[in-house]
Amino acid sequence: MLAEESVLNATPLHRPASGADLLIRGLSRNPQAAALVIDGRDVTAAEVADQISRYVQAYEAWGLTPGSTTATLSANRPEVLFTIGAGMIAGTRGTPLHPMASLDDHAYILEDAGIETLWYDPDAYEERAMALKERVPTLKRVIALAPTDAAEDLPTAAARFGSRRLRPARSDPGAPYSVAYTGGTTGQPKGVVGTQLSMATMTNIQMAEWDWPDDMRFLCCTPLSHAGAAFFIPTLLRGGSMVVLPHFDPDRVLDAIARHHITATMLVPTMIYVLLGHPSLDQADLRSLQTIYYGAAAMSPTRLAEGIERLGSIFFQYYGQAECPMTITVLRQREHVAEDPDRLASCGRPVPWLDVALLDDAGDPVEPGAPGEICVQGPLVMKEYLNKPEQTAEAFAGGWLHTGDIAKADDLGYLTIVDRKKDMIVTGGFNIFPREVEDVLTTHPGVSAAAVIGVPDDKWGEAVKAVVVRKAGSTVADSELIDLVKIRKGPVAAPKSVDFVEAIPVSALGKPDKKALRAGYWSGAERRVN
Repeated sequence: MLAEESVLNATPLHRPASGADLLIRGLSRNPQAAALVIDGRDVTAAEVADQISRYVQAYEAWGLTPGSTTATLSANRPEVLFTIGAGMIAGTRGTPLHPMASLDDHAYILEDAGIETLWYDPDAYEERAMALKERVPTLKRVIALAPTDAAEDLPTAAARFGSRRLRPARSDPGAPYSVAYTGGTTGQPKGVVGTQLSMATMTNIQMAEWDWPDDMRFLCCTPLSHAGAAFFIPTLLRGGSMVVLPHFDPDRVLDAIARHHITATMLVPTMIYVLLGHPSLDQADLRSLQTIYYGAAAMSPTRLAEGIERLGSIFFQYYGQAECPMTITVLRQREHVAEDPDRLASCGRPVPWLDVALLDDAGDPVEPGAPGEICVQGPLVMKEYLNKPEQTAEAFAGGWLHTGDIAKADDLGYLTIVDRKKDMIVTGGFNIFPREVEDVLTTHPGVSAAAVIGVPDDKWGEAVKAVVVRKAGSTVADSELIDLVKIRKGPVAAPKSVDFVEAIPVSALGKPDKKALRAGYWSGAERRVN
């Protein structure tokens, strides 16, 4: 029996700690201390546990049981963490909806994942939630996260119950915990099925391998429904508190760091660039700040060196993807050598909890120093792509998760991503898949053909660029195409620029030659990610 199979079939005597176990133990560390500071209010760990217990009972009253499917569409508010915690205790399966995605994308995800219950923020997304209620046949209930006239709300339903001890539903560690959607090269998003085991493994790796301040006061300014929540359990286990902002705003970030004596935060590179360019940065009181975690996109070594010079050796990088979340490799604070641009360009070294290899197209290890695809084995890896067996088989070819990222390893084992095997664009920390944008562009009656690529951008890391062939006689303008994508796919996916050409280069097989197309914009760059 394989090691992972023995874990999945473990008896209670040898059962590993689940994410729900870690949450409960974290909340019990300092029950009267502030675990959460949000909307200017301190919420103690005991109050968080109390609210979660009431939410679980509301779930039960609605008939939600282990495996029930839920989704969340919300801005940052405490109820998001309560629903996440209640889902962990009740064993439901959660799906976060990206706040900036389109109605079409939201509807597709809800149907593909078979979502029965949608939690939504009535202050920000009531119109969208009501549109989804009418459009998605699988939805049995649409529940608001605050009182509203449009729907039943979760806090009111939860208040009908008394507090009770948190007891997690016992489930197989291999059972699905979440289905997070990432873009698809086939034109439809893919649902990445994360397991109870993969979620607990991520937390274990974070606790063991990441640099944490002794006095943990974490500032969250990214969506709680996504990466932001991944820092809540580690913060609790470190005996700390999480200060939550509604969204990233440089003035509010700098003010919160000074006012709350923040010791750690997580930012994507674009946010770091904004802070480095802020006129008040050098006057801001950042003395308490000990760690900036960054990831989700490659960071410019030049800007990283600038950040070290101005803020100190406080940077910690993590690299992962939805299919193997957050922490395949890490680059620790002490490994950020400001005088070594090659080191700053790397994504660190693999964590010892996983098997990580650089493989060629035949699935064999590459020679030392040669580029190869980052491939992973271990309990952090997703279970599958939901409802997509062929794409799952492709991702797991040869018994490895194929990340699609091409990297080189130096003599010390530091990996530097030099290209992407797939066409994915990472802009401002968001993943954009060109096929989805191309499909929208070619619906315009004035467009004959379109190819979408990522190009270097000082602010966004990569910017979405559309290369378009007009139909004969067409006078379609770039602004029309940009607005079309904004409407259909949301502003993040919209091209920052459009180049009109006579023809798009094609490969020997007659397919658009993205490599040749990108080469013109990345000329002189040592790596094909930014």
